[in-house]
Amino acid sequence: MTKILISGGSGLVGTHLTKLLQSNGHSVSHLTTRKSRVGERDGVSIFYWNPAEKQIDTKALDGVEVIINLAGASISKRWTTSYKKEIVDSRVNSAETLIEALKNNNHSVKHFIAASAIGFYGSHPTKEFSEDDTAGKGFLADVVKVWEEANLQVKQLNIPLATLRIGVVLDANEAALPQLAKPVRYGLGAAVGSGKQYMAWVHIDDICGMFYHLLENKLQGIYNGVGSYSVTNKALTKEIAEVLGKPLWMPNVPAFLLKLAMGEQAQLALMSTKVSSKKIEASGYKFKYPDLKYALQDLL
Repeated sequence: MTKILISGGSGLVGTHLTKLLQSNGHSVSHLTTRKSRVGERDGVSIFYWNPAEKQIDTKALDGVEVIINLAGASISKRWTTSYKKEIVDSRVNSAETLIEALKNNNHSVKHFIAASAIGFYGSHPTKEFSEDDTAGKGFLADVVKVWEEANLQVKQLNIPLATLRIGVVLDANEAALPQLAKPVRYGLGAAVGSGKQYMAWVHIDDICGMFYHLLENKLQGIYNGVGSYSVTNKALTKEIAEVLGKPLWMPNVPAFLLKLAMGEQAQLALMSTKVSSKKIEASGYKFKYPDLKYALQDLL
């Protein structure tokens, strides 16, 4: 049994990952910014922290061998100037608070696993990105770059670091898939923009499986947390329609309408990020859902 501390444990990935870890006999604790949640819930010990103020209950570190840092404000809210700052600060402050706590207290942490995102690569219409590629351009690339730099400081404490750049997580109830499937269910599904932009998807079970794989094999370095292949927006929309048994007849939603509705955040739907999973596969990871159709059938 390994004792694991998760920041961001109440989020989509954190919730599913916690259940996976517990089912394999590991002890899991969480950090929370809500004092009302402190205590014991469903076998998880929950400790208070406030990354914005660099505060943490250091008892959270007792006996912990692995830290999994998933903390960060959602990018699915409208990107106002103030919220963009929150997106950055929440990630940097969380990493720095954890690392400062390790630096200033006795601990038994032997492995630090950090979430990141494929937004690091920016957008390109056709290029397939690997972990060796440099940071792209744009707000998301800038966010991920400083996020990874913040987590990288843990290596100064001689603690091995593994970083997982997460793609678009497909889940039945949260994140992108329910939003993509809703108009399709009503017969109003349509690709957005040109429809040719690539999306690097990954089933929720596989992204959690990858975190577990990094932990169990004590891996270090950067890995792409994406499915076995990327798919265009048009192909994804078509696949959703086929799985739901719905027609797909609407014209593409013009990019300018999406930008009017979402502002700068529209780039989440319009950017093209084709990403390779070869490195994590070469490390021994086996996909539970290597095919998009089967992933969608499971979730929809």
